[in-house]
Amino acid sequence: MLVIRMQRTGRKGHAMFRLVVQDARRTPTSGKIVAYIGSYDPHAKQVSLDHQKAEYYLEHGAQPSPRVASILKAEKVKLPSWVAAPKVKSRAVRNPDKRRSTAPAAAVEEEKTAAPAEAATEEATTVEAPVEPTADSETAPTPSETQAA
Repeated sequence: MLVIRMQRTGRKGHAMFRLVVQDARRTPTSGKIVAYIGSYDPHAKQVSLDHQKAEYYLEHGAQPSPRVASILKAEKVKLPSWVAAPKVKSRAVRNPDKRRSTAPAAAVEEEKTAAPAEAATEEATTVEAPVEPTADSETAPTPSETQAA
């Protein structure tokens, strides 16, 4: 049985994928490829695809992987009725109250107005009063007098 799957290429940390038609018993890295039908760049979200080859192999029974099925669907390749559409996962944020992007607008406004006020109070407390000279400092020689001696 033939499958349409993704074969990883590219350097470490910068993956690129080829869309290949291959025997299902082989691994994507085995090198035994029936046909290349395109490529996918996940960083730029670019797909280059030979639509005729993809449709040909789908008509003749090649089974796409779930990721490839979604790519083919996005590229408007007609999928046979027996190809199961990949399920859309629910995307829930674990702690929405901790994120600024999901926080209510009023809370974000409070943070913006509270931050400058806190900074102003910190500056006022950190300003030191000038030191008054003591009796000892008046009699002590200045640095220029010590150099002359």
